[in-house]
Amino acid sequence: MSVNGPGTGAKRVRMSPAERREQLIALGVRMLREKALHDISVGDIAEQAGISRGLLFHYFPTLQDFQLALVRHANAELLARTTPDHTLPLPEMLRDAVCRYVDYVSDNRTSYLALLRGPASADPDLAALIDATRGAVADRVLDEAPIALDDADLPRLRLAVRGWIAFTEETTLSWLRTATIDREQLIDLLVRSLPALAMHPELTAALGG
Repeated sequence: MSVNGPGTGAKRVRMSPAERREQLIALGVRMLREKALHDISVGDIAEQAGISRGLLFHYFPTLQDFQLALVRHANAELLARTTPDHTLPLPEMLRDAVCRYVDYVSDNRTSYLALLRGPASADPDLAALIDATRGAVADRVLDEAPIALDDADLPRLRLAVRGWIAFTEETTLSWLRTATIDREQLIDLLVRSLPALAMHPELTAALGG
């Protein structure tokens, strides 16, 4: 059975708590494509879901809880979109993942820029989620690297990979603001910078650097 939400044309559909929670996250993530995290209105989310503002806080006790859920979902989507394609040789695998990263950020430029450089970046809980995602990306790179994980140089290599991730983020965000080069030139720059920063002979050779 469905009933109309007050003052809206939206229909309030009966859902389980888990289904309603997922619906609210999906609506928020959709808004993130055009708005910064802190610009998303609880009222707009409730209206589109056909529920009251108060009911939203039944599923997310605070606004920050809702924001954290959106960032977790967005981070998981980013990792899914950039999953290595193991059917490709290593150099092509890296380029393919970088291409998909650039496309993801381009599709979500408003929210991504605001999350990394806006007020949200000062929130310790949100910053921790973002850092965990960077760590997951670094682990992926090292897992694919053709070197032994007990390599004595691994701490330096891990630091270099984290530096490459920071370089990739900043360079891509700068490119989105003022695209002084084309997309293929950007991707070439990002791909070639990894072996340059890593300075590891085996990794450089494997990536064709």
